[in-house]
Amino acid sequence: KQINKITKGNKKMILIVGLGNPSKKYENTYHNMGFMTMDTYAEKKGVTLNKNKGNAFVFEGKIGEHKVILAKPKTFMNLSGKSIQSLSTIYKIDAKHILIIYDDIDLELGAVRYRASGSGGTHNGMKDIVNIMGTNEIPRVRIGVGMPENSNMNLADYVLSHISKAKLLLLSEAFEKTADLIDEFIIKGGEIENKSVN
Repeated sequence: KQINKITKGNKKMILIVGLGNPSKKYENTYHNMGFMTMDTYAEKKGVTLNKNKGNAFVFEGKIGEHKVILAKPKTFMNLSGKSIQSLSTIYKIDAKHILIIYDDIDLELGAVRYRASGSGGTHNGMKDIVNIMGTNEIPRVRIGVGMPENSNMNLADYVLSHISKAKLLLLSEAFEKTADLIDEFIIKGGEIENKSVN
């Protein structure tokens, strides 16, 4: 389904970025929530991220009546800031019109949180983005992946571990909810309020 045209909609260019690690071995891992969300969203809109720009795979064009860039950085997670900075420069997009989507171990599995600003928290990818962009005023959606069931498991190993089919089903609902948030962010030009979606 396409985004419907609205009378007082977004006239600004919007950048939506899903974070992850660009290698086949990282597919279906907790650290790739951003990539998986972008895949879900692109499929819903009937578009593909098949251009190569700003150290990322991108779609550039319109979704409905709105100018949008969708991106999956090719830099590895901890260097995400390099790609975001490059994309924001290429497309002349202000930080407040960039939406970053990523995993969060501090939220329960499948929880979805939107915030207009804040630190990178414990997430190395978001920390790198905040550091390189030089601002906390970057909207983000965090998708909860919870903590490992084995309390002795290293957190780095956990976020790079593969997701079971049962948990993937639960997370697929989170991707759909995040897709709705992306639509709202695009239509309102980034002017949406902090919210939790359960």
